[in-house]
Amino acid sequence: MSGRPGGTGTGGSDAERAARRDEAVRAAVEQGLLGADAPIVGLLDVAGIRESAAALRAAFEAVTAPGTPVLHAFAVKATPLVPVLRLLHEEGIGAEVASPGELALARAAGVPPERTVLDSPAKTPAELREALALGIAVNADNPQELDRLDGLMADGASDSTSRSPLGIRVNPQVGGGSIEALSTATATSKFGVALRDEGAREWVVRAYLDRPWLTRLHAHTGSQGIPLALMTEGVAETYALAEEINERAGRRQVDTLDIGGGLPVNFASDETTPTYAEYARVLREAVPGLFDGRYGLVTEFGRSLLAKHGTVVARVEYAKSAGGRPVAVTHAGVQVATRTVYAPGAWPLRIAVYDGKGLPKEGPAVVQDVAGPACFAGDLLATGRALPLLEQGDYAAALDTGAYYFAHHYAYNSLARPGVYGFGADGSGGVAFATVREAQSVAEIVSEAGGAHADALTSPSGS
Repeated sequence: MSGRPGGTGTGGSDAERAARRDEAVRAAVEQGLLGADAPIVGLLDVAGIRESAAALRAAFEAVTAPGTPVLHAFAVKATPLVPVLRLLHEEGIGAEVASPGELALARAAGVPPERTVLDSPAKTPAELREALALGIAVNADNPQELDRLDGLMADGASDSTSRSPLGIRVNPQVGGGSIEALSTATATSKFGVALRDEGAREWVVRAYLDRPWLTRLHAHTGSQGIPLALMTEGVAETYALAEEINERAGRRQVDTLDIGGGLPVNFASDETTPTYAEYARVLREAVPGLFDGRYGLVTEFGRSLLAKHGTVVARVEYAKSAGGRPVAVTHAGVQVATRTVYAPGAWPLRIAVYDGKGLPKEGPAVVQDVAGPACFAGDLLATGRALPLLEQGDYAAALDTGAYYFAHHYAYNSLARPGVYGFGADGSGGVAFATVREAQSVAEIVSEAGGAHADALTSPSGS
């Protein structure tokens, strides 16, 4: 490895991003990040991440009234890596957290409390108390959580809690998209107060009228598989509720709308679509009052900021055939691509093929399977995919894996978490890498599996 990646270039086209990826794979092989003894690695495009952050900021600046406070809070669950959060913070992006662990990551990255939002359907009293003491924004998920906030506010902690913007998360119940598990505005979603349930809307309005310190309103329609029209409908319903609350309060009590994130990602090609600019324009046309300066805005994008800037590259350990179909056995499978392996119809990944030197491989397309290293038959990154033939020593790259694929490691077969490296220009025409997360060692696997307590169940005391 060498140097710190610059990653400040302004070339933002999809083709340029693909070219940077090819250069990074080649350099990773040349510099020893990939090879026989390092058969899997995660790569993050620093310039691409910066470009996405800039595109997000510019998209909303173009449609909001001058001076409108806007916080773009990255959904930490998408890529919970401290250096990534630090990079995004440097690019003007805050953090949306949903657990004590994610909050700790955001704080370790230097994200200030006033640029942090806590969303979770299961916040404990301790989590709420910490958030309020720090001045972190909190969106209450349900009436019982609001009761807890009432208690904390009444406990004499108002001096420390008054800095926390507080609100309620609502479910506009506008329907679901193509992936049910990621549709959070269905009739029975576990998130938020279901607005169309009997008496729920009036309860929400009354909750605000009874609590002057509730100043935010939050909704999130869903993410991958949710069309822009449905996302927009969810925002419009939330805006209408804010207007109703303020009208009945006789003042602008709700001053900020948190519209969530959820912009879907195109996994079919290198094209970035839909774009933040497109979404912002659609929102402006459908809900013009949201952008006239009366409301501050919070967004919580995750996948769309990082997905296209990450690549998992794995060495082909063996190339074989079964039933007349070639099978490339690689080191990337269910441990890094859990959703793809278990739900390939909803989460297909593009595969790029590189030769043993890390160069894009040419050749006729051959229908083949790309398999992972786990010991079950369904551990497949791609099935029946037409690609240049993968041979022993080649590399298979799973594209668009910058979000969630570095987050959801699945320790099947005690397979190690791969190392993750950021890449960028080294200033002299080459590629520089920076360690984002070191590869998990075998010793760390043993430790996490209770290695320090090997005799715990066989000792005389049984403890």
